[in-house]
Amino acid sequence: AYFAEIIKRDLNKDIKDIPGAGAAGGLGASLMAFLNAELRPGIEIMIEIVKLEQAIKDADLVITGEGKIDSQTIYGKAPIGVAKIAKKYNVPVIAIAAIIGDDAGVVHQYGISTLLSVSGTPMRLDESVPNKVAIIKNSIKQSMRAIRTGEELKNRL
Repeated sequence: AYFAEIIKRDLNKDIKDIPGAGAAGGLGASLMAFLNAELRPGIEIMIEIVKLEQAIKDADLVITGEGKIDSQTIYGKAPIGVAKIAKKYNVPVIAIAAIIGDDAGVVHQYGISTLLSVSGTPMRLDESVPNKVAIIKNSIKQSMRAIRTGEELKNRL
């Protein structure tokens, strides 16, 4: 708080309560005060850099992921940024996570159609990390099988 007060006094810039600026004068606040930097969510920058909207608008399905999906995910995490674009183009989104919190259902209103856990069985972190690629591949394979099953059911109805 003291650092923020000094910046306000000496530079006439109030950085104390700016979201994302850091706790009363962190790195973000310093960059804003001394370099006139603009703070933007990381997902917005990545969406621009990789031209994600252009890729999603022509997609049939989007698969995204996060270590943990819960009610906090709606506050700027990558899956929500991705899902908002997909929702704009009516593209369904599957979100895969290592942990799905009990309160994760809130993400559905932001465009995430389905939540899947990468782990079929409970395991410790020291077991999952060395096998992360195989675990994620298996989760994606199971997702595709579920989609194929849905298509088969659709053809029967």
